[in-house]
Amino acid sequence: MNDLVLYQFELCPYCHKVRAGLELKGLSYRRVEVNPISKRELDHLPPSSDGRRRVPVLEYKGEARGESSDILRWLDQVAPGDRPLHPLDPDQLDRANEIDAWLDNDLIKILPTVLYGTWSESIRAAKLTAKTSNFSRIDNLKVGVFGSIIMKTIAKRILRKRGGGKTGLELFHAELTRLETWLADSDFLGDDAPHFADAGVHGALTCVRQFPAFEHVRARPKLEAWYERVDALRRTVHPASETSA
Repeated sequence: MNDLVLYQFELCPYCHKVRAGLELKGLSYRRVEVNPISKRELDHLPPSSDGRRRVPVLEYKGEARGESSDILRWLDQVAPGDRPLHPLDPDQLDRANEIDAWLDNDLIKILPTVLYGTWSESIRAAKLTAKTSNFSRIDNLKVGVFGSIIMKTIAKRILRKRGGGKTGLELFHAELTRLETWLADSDFLGDDAPHFADAGVHGALTCVRQFPAFEHVRARPKLEAWYERVDALRRTVHPASETSA
């Protein structure tokens, strides 16, 4: 199904959340990298309810949805694909919603502290942003010079607000431990089959895959096995997505 177009930033965990959902459902889609400065790729789409233009946005046959959790709910309605993301069992659905709320309100909120927490990480993030974004030469130069400073400032602000004296890695480890309790002895957060909580968490952790923090995921056997299990499904169930600027 090539009618699905995802407008995204490469280092946006909410965008990766949607990508994981699309791929677990076996849906082919086109990926459009949005210029974070001009956001001109979103000009033809309506703004969000607060008037701002933000990603992710999924467009399907002229209709668009924003907000990652809303997009995944919408997908099950308009593009059933090979696998529904939302369980029919009420208890399973409640548990999935609880995990999704934790993901959005806790895990994703602290990810910048391990993506941009040190100067080397913030420089790496700035370079990745410049490499993958739809930038002009001048914008690329701006990101290269100022991007790492802005990213490091964001990480410091989050630590002041949420850290309680802890480092970014300590916060990350606390959330990974909580994730392990959600998994318990199951193959997936949805027990025998992945649902939208698996998609969301896997997508968010994929954001740190190119950073040193991901080694802390790999160091936990239960989490590594779950991550690779979902990753294998994402890679084998769906056709490769298309990328455009």
